[in-house]
Amino acid sequence: MELIRLDKVGFTYPDGTAALENIDFNVFAGERVAVLGANGAGKSTLFQLFNGLLQPSVGRVLVKELPVEKNNYKTVRRIVGMVFQDPDDQLFSSSVRQEISYGLLNLGLPRESIGETVRWALQVVGLAGYEDKSPYNLSGGEKKRVALASVLAMKPEVLVLDEPTAALDPRGVAQLIELLNEINRQLNITLVFATHDVDVVPLLADRVYVMNRGRIVLTGSTTEVFSDVGAIRGNNLRLPRVAHLVELLQRDRMQEKAALPLTIGQARKAIRTMNG
Repeated sequence: MELIRLDKVGFTYPDGTAALENIDFNVFAGERVAVLGANGAGKSTLFQLFNGLLQPSVGRVLVKELPVEKNNYKTVRRIVGMVFQDPDDQLFSSSVRQEISYGLLNLGLPRESIGETVRWALQVVGLAGYEDKSPYNLSGGEKKRVALASVLAMKPEVLVLDEPTAALDPRGVAQLIELLNEINRQLNITLVFATHDVDVVPLLADRVYVMNRGRIVLTGSTTEVFSDVGAIRGNNLRLPRVAHLVELLQRDRMQEKAALPLTIGQARKAIRTMNG
């Protein structure tokens, strides 16, 4: 099932800055889709079109075949949950419980049901027992998890994350990748995320869109996209570090030419094959 579709979309800010041009984009149920691009490529602007935070200047945006327009905002925003890059832009309540309850209260759900949902969402993100803590006293990684829990509590079909690993330490990045993959597999929630961190993409995406200067310049499976080394580098990006290492080994004739591994696991398998 197609959950998000953009047809020939463009967006220009009121000051005349053209942010997006001729965007064709779709997301299907169950997918993990990365939007990859350097800073300023237009990723955040694109994401704000998905649930009506911005309206396209030209073209159309559909969520489950519903036009993303004012009359449909309530339905669309139940389907598409957005997690911003900076959790401080999303957190505003004095306790974690109030933060996660806010959207549920607006839906008019019974308080007993809300309490159960809050506990469930915190359990999912690994913050069970945090209900009475202040979001402002949490670490950056914990704040990201609370923001994620507040969106999960609304039971969206699509989870949209803008630079989810930004400002996290290596351990926090690894934990978040594991958590998001579990959400995709166990809760059957579709993932769409924007990033310029190429090392994250092979661990968290099945399909990739590469953006540059407001246009989509490359799309395909993760393997297909990173196989186009010239296009990756030509759009101000780089290969994942593991792939770059093997590329250097191939260049030095220490390994036969083959598809570049994108993860440590793939590299180990390639080296074992090489060594017999």
